[in-house]
Formats: sequence, structure tokens, C-alpha cells
Amino acid sequence: MIWLNQLIQGVLLGGYYALIACGLSFMYGVMRIINMAHGSLAILAAFALFVLADQYDVSPFVGLLVVLPAMAAIGWVLHRAVLDRSLNGGFLMPILSTFGLSIVIDNLLFQAFGADTRSLAPYIGTLSYDSWTITDDISVGQLAAGTFGLAVLLLGGLQLFLSRAPLGRAIRAVAEDPDTVGLVGIDARRVSAIASAIALVTVGIAGACLAMRATFDPYAGAPQLIFAFEAAVIGGAGSLWGTLLGGVVLGVAQSLGAQIIPQGFLIGGHAAFLAILLARLNRGGLRWPRRWAA
Repeated sequence: MIWLNQLIQGVLLGGYYALIACGLSFMYGVMRIINMAHGSLAILAAFALFVLADQYDVSPFVGLLVVLPAMAAIGWVLHRAVLDRSLNGGFLMPILSTFGLSIVIDNLLFQAFGADTRSLAPYIGTLSYDSWTITDDISVGQLAAGTFGLAVLLLGGLQLFLSRAPLGRAIRAVAEDPDTVGLVGIDARRVSAIASAIALVTVGIAGACLAMRATFDPYAGAPQLIFAFEAAVIGGAGSLWGTLLGGVVLGVAQSLGAQIIPQGFLIGGHAAFLAILLARLNRGGLRWPRRWAA
């Protein structure tokens, strides 16, 4: 029963990892950009929600109505001011540009808030620790279950949007061939900017879930980027349902690793990532599909 409980907790934890990896995978699928500021932007959203809750007594759930549009605007500006221009310099330039942006964000947050850790748990009532008891050995946290459900809804909604909506089909077309879509009247730059805005909205949601379930500080972005990258690689970068699977695999590996040895939480996740990475390399390289799978 103990192992079953760890497996369940790992699956639920994977829901958060799928959320944090969603924007990274989405941006890579559209523009082949690895956004190194991904984790720092999630922490920025978490601090924005904290300020609204702590100084203005705004519920984090209501605060999302302010923070998520702001994150979309940041995504649009980020693409127009940084990503679109840096893409002309080759594959490495966006990585260097967003890495520099992450350093700026981290240090600005440190200057504004100091090194103390924060959490949104005190502002969401008992949701942060309430759980459903299944058996004497198995309990399911309500927040963890909600996060997993949100991950499924978000990834499923994005997949439906890409498959059915005209804008979604335009995003898929840009992901397939950004140089040719102009022949059918699609503005690739505008569509890519919208995709960046959508990706940053998912980053804001992930930042909110992190702040509700754990503590965070100005330099917490780097670990979140690592988790997002591992989940995306395990599932196949650019695949939304693969991102969910990758998050679950990472969460289960960490949970089972912690059950084996106390230090095994991170070791288990990294070991699973390296094993799958080596398996992909042995099969001929990291050849992820350019198309968005239905």
C-alpha cells in the first residue's frame, strides 16, 4: 500500500510538472525556441499574485484575472522585442537572450523582495492541506488533484484549440513551415507573438500552482526550468499529450526514488530523464515531430 500511495502521489505531482513544462513545450513546438527565462517568469507570476494577496487582500484565484493577461502581454512583448530579433542570429541566440533575461528577472525580484521564501498557502484557506482519505495508507490532496485536473484540461484545451480553431490551425501552419505560410495570407510574426502570449499564460498558471503548493523565492526559477525541461524531453518536446506523460513519468520517478532513499527524490527524476534521453539518442537522435499530434 505504501508503494501504491507513492505511485499516486507521483502521478499527481506529475500534473504540476506537466503544467510547468506546457509553455516550454508549446513555444518549442511553434518556434523551436528553448526559453531559458521560463522558470523565472513563473516565479515572477507567483510574486505578482503574492503582492496582490499580501498587500491588497486579493484572493490568488481572483488575482489570476489580473496576472494572466499581464503574462500574455509580457509574452507578446518578449517575442517582439527579444525572440523575433534573436531568431535571426541562429539557434543559440534566443537561448543566450532568454538566459540573460532570466538573470535580470531573478535579480530584480531579489532586490524587490529579498531572499525570504514566500507562499500563497496562507491565502487559500484549508485547500493547501485538505485531502481525501481513500484508505488508512492512501490519501489524495485536494490541491494536488486539482492541479492534475487543471493540467489535463489545459493541455487538452490547447490541443483542441490547435486542432479546431482557425488561429490554432494557423499556429500549426507556422510550426510546420514559417517561411511558406505567408503565401496563404498568414502573418508568421504575428502568429508567433500570439503563441508566445499563450505560452506565458500557461507559465502564469504554473507559477500560481507552485506558489500554492510550496514555497518560492527569487531564485527558484532555475529548478523549475530544469523540471520543465526534463518533463518536455521525456514526453517529446512539442507534443502536448507527451508533455503530460513526461510530467507523470518525472513525478513518479521522483516519488518512488524518495521512497527508496531520502535523497532519492531528485536522483530518481534525473535518472529517469537521463535513461530516456540516452534511449532516444541510441535510436538515432532527438527527432521530435515538427507537427502537433492530434
